[in-house]
Amino acid sequence: MSNTVDDMIAVLEAEREAIWLTIPDEVAALGRGEVPRGTGARGQYLSTLMFAEGEARTLSDEMLWGVIQVCEIETSDLATLQSIIKQIIGYKADFFDFVGLPHAASLIHAYVAAACAAESLQDLHRLTSAAISYANRLHMTVDAVYPWALGNAFPRKDRAVV
Repeated sequence: MSNTVDDMIAVLEAEREAIWLTIPDEVAALGRGEVPRGTGARGQYLSTLMFAEGEARTLSDEMLWGVIQVCEIETSDLATLQSIIKQIIGYKADFFDFVGLPHAASLIHAYVAAACAAESLQDLHRLTSAAISYANRLHMTVDAVYPWALGNAFPRKDRAVV
């Protein structure tokens, strides 16, 4: 068992609990159009919020879930999985910063570092399970500030009258 892994699991669990009933400040700010890096086309922030939502969803639903599934295959190679995590999830962490979520980005980078220090597939599985729990909650908070009603201006042709 790695202390780094156990320490990061504790951090991720604490971060998840902190946002369980409270939207993180950086997510609330993004929902108000406060974007630290100034990203957004032509002075608007909707596209930035759209990217933040998509990145949060794919981090949990695709990437972290996939890591968990691969960890459960006995013949999986830890070093290869760690390299993939470093490259793909490390890049995603950078993108979280780009879309105005620097704290989330720092947590994801810390997850990547701990994942690369994991000494077994079992440790990586435990760590990634904590990470997906945090990422799912983060995704839900981004969804909470997303202006879903804007979609009403773009009805599908087969559902023009709802």
